[in-house]
Amino acid sequence: VQLQASGGGLVQAGGSLRLSCQASGFAFDQHAIGWFRQVPGKRREGVLCITSSGTLTYYADSVKGRFTISRDNAKNTLYLQMNSLKPEDTAVYYCAKFKSSSWYGGIDSWGKGTLVTVSS
Repeated sequence: VQLQASGGGLVQAGGSLRLSCQASGFAFDQHAIGWFRQVPGKRREGVLCITSSGTLTYYADSVKGRFTISRDNAKNTLYLQMNSLKPEDTAVYYCAKFKSSSWYGGIDSWGKGTLVTVSS
C-alpha cells in the first residue's frame, strides 16, 4: 500500500490549496479514505474522510464550509480542496486508508504527509 500526498505549500490567509493523495497497492474504490492533520506537539486530528460510496464525515468543525473532500476512483486519487485558509490550518496533512469501505475497523495505512503553511 502506498499513499502519496502532494500539493502542500505556503499560502496567505484567505487563499486556497488543493491536496492530492495518489494511492496504489490496493483496491482504492473499495476502501474509505481520508485526510488528517497534525501540528508538531499536538495530536493528529481527522479533517475529512469519505467512504467508498461517497458518504462524507466531518471530523473538524473548523473546516466545515471551507474544505471539500472528493475522490476519483478511476485515478485512484483522493483530493482535499481547501479554501479560505487560516493560519490555524497550518499543519502536516496526511492521507489514510481505512480497513473497509466505511469507518469500521479503523485505519490501517498512513501516507507521508505534505506540509501546509498559512501565513497571516
